[in-house]
Amino acid sequence: MNYKLLGKSGLRVSELALGTMGFGQDWGWGQSREESKTIFDAYAHAGGNFVDTAVNYTNGTSEKFVGEFIQSEREHFVVATKYTLRRREGDPNAAGNQRKNMMESVHTSLKSLRTDYIDLYWLHAWDFTTPVEEIMRGLDDLVRQGKVLYIGVSDTPAWVVSMANTLADLRGWARFVGLQIRYSLADRAAERDLLPMARALDIAVTPWSVLGAGILTGKYNRDSDAQGRAKNWNVPARQYEIAQEVIHVAQELGCTTSQVAIAWVLAQQDARHAPIIPIVGARNVAQLQDNLGALDVKLSAEHLARLDNASKIELGFPHDFLASKEIRNIVYAGQYEHIHNHRGGS
Repeated sequence: MNYKLLGKSGLRVSELALGTMGFGQDWGWGQSREESKTIFDAYAHAGGNFVDTAVNYTNGTSEKFVGEFIQSEREHFVVATKYTLRRREGDPNAAGNQRKNMMESVHTSLKSLRTDYIDLYWLHAWDFTTPVEEIMRGLDDLVRQGKVLYIGVSDTPAWVVSMANTLADLRGWARFVGLQIRYSLADRAAERDLLPMARALDIAVTPWSVLGAGILTGKYNRDSDAQGRAKNWNVPARQYEIAQEVIHVAQELGCTTSQVAIAWVLAQQDARHAPIIPIVGARNVAQLQDNLGALDVKLSAEHLARLDNASKIELGFPHDFLASKEIRNIVYAGQYEHIHNHRGGS
């Protein structure tokens, strides 16, 4: 296990984060305490130090398990938790981004985690009602109080994150150093605005659902008819085809499909920009070990090109418009190919 800097910070986190949404069986699925502990110990033994949870995961059981598991080495682990999603049904202020829910949630998390500080505190999802000034000032208060060391933002439009960090920089408040998004070969929508924004603002990206809700494991492809069509009609045909290419690459490399899918996400990091740190969960230790094995998988340029061709998306306006030859000729006076742009772009 190697380590990466978390965006525009000096915090060192392992190159794969452990997702713990399945720690606890309160939602009718997930892992028992014993299985959760076994998974946690295997991750830590592999060198992992970055653990991701949330105040509402399995009705609070996930945080309680994590808090118990980290007790003997609290200072070693980078513990990330989130607020926004409901803690109580029917109470409008027991959910959302506002300061009241923020403060009550952080105190709940501190108690459940049995710690006096949280390493990384995420805003879990944008609520479209709370002013960005209220959020950033509230999070900065938590940092100044020592209850939180760093802050991040999850499942939020790029324009909101950009505005929030610009405001924080101008006011001297804590800024978001992490961005949590859905991103995989099965869903590359984040490439339109979220990933370019994160690269420009030096924000680390921690993608979730890197296996595309299981589609990229190929399990639906195995359940197909003689013509190769998926019997599970809930899987879009295109995602079925993407998974088939993942299967081919895995067979050629002698690894698993999950490892190929995770390795592809890791390969999307540009050395010039903030890191991509996939969040991996597991139902059992064998699944965790399989996911960790992605760190040993090296995709060739040919494999990356094939996977890219199978999964690429249209970026849409204005990206495709600005990348067109005609517009580039106008914008660059016909010299686009002769201008070295160290900042990247389309």
